[in-house]
Amino acid sequence: MTEQNENPYLKQLKESILFLTNQLSEIPRVGIIQGTGLGKIVDEMTVHKEISYRDIPHFPESTVESHAGKLVFGVLEGKQVVVMKGRYHYYEGYDMKTVTFPVRVMKGLGIEHLFISNAAGGLNPAYAIGDCMVIEDHIDLFPENPLRGRNLDNLGVRFPDMSEPYSLKLINQAKKISSAHHLPLQYGVYVGLQGPNLETRAEYRYLRTIGADAVGMSTVPEVIVARHMDIPVFAISAITDLCSPHMVKKISIAEVIEAAAMAEPTMTTLIRLIIQQLP
Repeated sequence: MTEQNENPYLKQLKESILFLTNQLSEIPRVGIIQGTGLGKIVDEMTVHKEISYRDIPHFPESTVESHAGKLVFGVLEGKQVVVMKGRYHYYEGYDMKTVTFPVRVMKGLGIEHLFISNAAGGLNPAYAIGDCMVIEDHIDLFPENPLRGRNLDNLGVRFPDMSEPYSLKLINQAKKISSAHHLPLQYGVYVGLQGPNLETRAEYRYLRTIGADAVGMSTVPEVIVARHMDIPVFAISAITDLCSPHMVKKISIAEVIEAAAMAEPTMTTLIRLIIQQLP
């Protein structure tokens, strides 16, 4: 394929990857999308380099006030990692290819595992604010799929299998670590919606009825693209508010951040210890 007729999306990917690789001395093997609840993971790293999204070709800036918007490269538990400090959301107005563009770039840089965190509302009545829920499966209710359109065969197959969107091996590791280190964890199904408004009581009842334990506005698009490229994924939610219909109350962003801070020590410890055990 000549440069003249090269797919524009692939061209953008190559330009972003080349820009970053020219600045790196080590290849990252682990990618982390630091959503709400993993804000302190960078403090556990030996940081080698930080690059603002605004300086990376084809990376838009994050518009969410609690998301910093930079890639952080360094070492965590002896592994070379790249951390997305701030993610993109569909509700910000980006299309799904833009939302998931950094996952493609991280794969191009060399990552072999992807870890994701998010804030979510707890639909399961057994959950409490500040709980950590390991995502075992998801329900996709976003109105757009990041794989829609012509498939780029060098990125992945046309119809990727999603019977194991979240790595059973990594989930089992989490269970063993939880038991050995007395880390309280929940396990459940995450449902992704476009947002940005929170749901109505009737919608919460519907989501619980169809099998969801937690609801949020991220993660699912990134997981679809990661699995399209055959990257094993581990994801975890900080339960920041309760969404069982009889428990619903108004919540502010300050309360979400405060609840995420309650979950953060468990999340950070769990992710760190799983990474420690990676080959």
